[in-house]
Amino acid sequence: MRINGHGHLLPYPDEIPAFMREKEIFWIDEDRKFMRQKNWQRPVTDPSFFLNEKLEWMEQSHIDHAVILSLSQLYGNGLKWEHMKRALRFQNDFNARVQQDYPKKFTCGFVVHAGFTQGALWEIERCVEELGLQVLCLPTHYMDSTGHWNVIFNEETEPILELANHYKLALEIHPYDGEKFILLENTAWRFHLIWMLAQCADAYHFYTLNGLYDKYPNIRVCFAHGGQLNHVNLGRRVQGFDGRPDLFEGKTRPRKALGHPNIYFDTLVHDVHSLELMIRRQGGTDQIILGLDDPYPLGEMKNEHQSSYPGKLLDLAVEEEIITRKQKDDIWSHNVVKWLYDDDAPKFYERVQRHLVVE
Repeated sequence: MRINGHGHLLPYPDEIPAFMREKEIFWIDEDRKFMRQKNWQRPVTDPSFFLNEKLEWMEQSHIDHAVILSLSQLYGNGLKWEHMKRALRFQNDFNARVQQDYPKKFTCGFVVHAGFTQGALWEIERCVEELGLQVLCLPTHYMDSTGHWNVIFNEETEPILELANHYKLALEIHPYDGEKFILLENTAWRFHLIWMLAQCADAYHFYTLNGLYDKYPNIRVCFAHGGQLNHVNLGRRVQGFDGRPDLFEGKTRPRKALGHPNIYFDTLVHDVHSLELMIRRQGGTDQIILGLDDPYPLGEMKNEHQSSYPGKLLDLAVEEEIITRKQKDDIWSHNVVKWLYDDDAPKFYERVQRHLVVE
């Protein structure tokens, strides 16, 4: 099988509740040309943002299955409690319906707002127990009820991790909203090209320093966009840890997290040298999953201008002998299933068995 571990899907315009447009939370133009929020818009750059077109694109790209993450635009930061609750519930119900209607094609994620802990716990229970969802999508940073921004891994969010650990969930940590708390002009796409990677590195910094991978051994955490700066920045973190021990009392050494079986990264690093560094840091490819970030232009989409196509990076890595063909196949398939289900992997294959090809 070829499984995309990082994909996105938009509802059709008429599927979005009227209140979300009325409150300027999120909507899509009837001609499907733009997605919008208050004071924000983004072009819909490919038809495969939508379900039927997504299925056609997957067929054309020889992709058997895809993990559909929650939309970053619906993290709910800054919304009133009631509006946030309804918007996130819509997102989760939409993703659950996609998974239920196409169980052999999609595994879908759900989202909660970490700033409202009790509500987040109720929603996790609902999404797992009632909707059958297994992938919890969390932002790298969130706004709490007092208007302050926090990294996702802190003492206040540990009840969320405890419940995720109870349910043995896969977690996806994804950046967004940097322009709301990083005081720089939003120009030259800097928040997507630079600051998203820094946000991922910040979340990874606290996840590993606090030893949460050992404290919650049943959850498998994947950092989006390859956690690219995590690998580059390891030496500086170690230097700081050793040079200022007064700042890290009770914390865990940064190197201890390397290669941990419950920490994953996707392949969205865009060049083989970054991929090779990730592999060296991790001590192999076992915790690396294929991520296309389709249909966004920073994903691996068929595009002549960008000289890109789904899976190009792994093909180049094989050509340059950075990985073997067996490792490539595992990144496309086995590693994704291991992240999703760990020891319960047979549940996944049972759900999609009709798509398995017997040689």
